Amino acid sequence: MSVRCRALRAVAVVSILVAACGGRSGAALAPGPVTASLAVPAQRAAVRVLRAAALGAAEVAVYRARTSAIPARMRRRMIGVSWHPGCPVGLGQLRLLRLSYWGFDHAVHQGQLIVNVSAARPLARAFGLLFAARYPIRQMRAVDVFGGSDERSMRADNTSAFNCRRIPGTMVWSEHAYGLAVDINPFQNPEVAGGAVDPPAAAAWANRPRRSPAVIRHGDAVWRAFISVGWLWGGDWASPKDYQHFSANGR
Repeated sequence: MSVRCRALRAVAVVSILVAACGGRSGAALAPGPVTASLAVPAQRAAVRVLRAAALGAAEVAVYRARTSAIPARMRRRMIGVSWHPGCPVGLGQLRLLRLSYWGFDHAVHQGQLIVNVSAARPLARAFGLLFAARYPIRQMRAVDVFGGSDERSMRADNTSAFNCRRIPGTMVWSEHAYGLAVDINPFQNPEVAGGAVDPPAAAAWANRPRRSPAVIRHGDAVWRAFISVGWLWGGDWASPKDYQHFSANGR
């Protein structure tokens, strides 16, 4: 319901209450001083309601996304942790994306993602759509906070993007090593490969019918947001099912 509609409904309620105090409906009120004395408080109440509605409109949560070069202090923290010489992208090819998100506490927070320069705009748009849908995110911090450990980040249910690492058990660079993938609420959306679940502590969440607003499903608001910017979902893979994972090239 819009702010204007809420204001009009409130005005109507005020009018009904005023009429009730007079013991008769507004149409049946007798002319003269009694009607005038009742109308003035109603008008004042309406003005107060409209002012309150205007104040409420000013306090509506607004999505914000800002892209910048990675600050020097953050670059120093990344070196040897989430980035090191030999990574497939240089630090100059990465950007810091600061954006708004709804937390599990129903409040708006500001998160940080390290992403490829080419991914900053589509990710800012996709997360804007998630914000509009009020999709909840536990936290959103650079993986360096977790010592560059993907396992620690997942166990903390941390949404993250860049991490210079290989696909487990292979010598192939993960799309995260290019800053072209993001993992969202990894505890509620684990990777499932046969009978193995990663993170292992999230085994109860491998069953997709489990109900939670943080669970990502094919065709839902999160899926549609990323598909709209050309990113694909790991939950659509035949195997493994990587429910937390979205990437620019579908890998």
